[in-house]
Amino acid sequence: MEIPRLGECKFDERDGCYVSEPISLAVMNRKKCRILVEGYDEDPPVEDFHEAISNFLEAPSTVLMAAEPHSFKYYLDVKASIEPEDDFPSIGSPSEIWPFVQLRGEAIVSRRPYGDNGIYISLECNCDWEPEHGLQIVFKNGAVVNKIGPYDGHLTNSDAYADSALENVVYR
Repeated sequence: MEIPRLGECKFDERDGCYVSEPISLAVMNRKKCRILVEGYDEDPPVEDFHEAISNFLEAPSTVLMAAEPHSFKYYLDVKASIEPEDDFPSIGSPSEIWPFVQLRGEAIVSRRPYGDNGIYISLECNCDWEPEHGLQIVFKNGAVVNKIGPYDGHLTNSDAYADSALENVVYR
């Protein structure tokens, strides 16, 4: 299947989605990952997927800079909840967070089943301060970070906590 901006994608029967070859992401300092597209055939209009994918592939690193305070708050919350060991990273400010985050190999594109039914792109990352739960970064319509925190698979905090008051909360 040819998906605009991703090229030829293969359908993965096991995961039930289309998978691209690794693609360089400007938002992640040109690191590469595969893009997995869920529900592409069953969830029209496909133009919604195309727009979100295009936005995501063109998103500059400044999109992540806007999310630094939320990522740093996550780091501080983890640090406060444990007895840090000698190898626990020392991060002094929000702008120092990204060297401690490692992109995993996939970004998942899917339609949100609740709320706005928009297209969201979720990145699962490793992070040095929380090796068990990692870091999930979700991009609404591929253009803006709308959720940061431990990986839970939800596309918004509103969905994660079943609370519409959290619709615009990036980190909770």
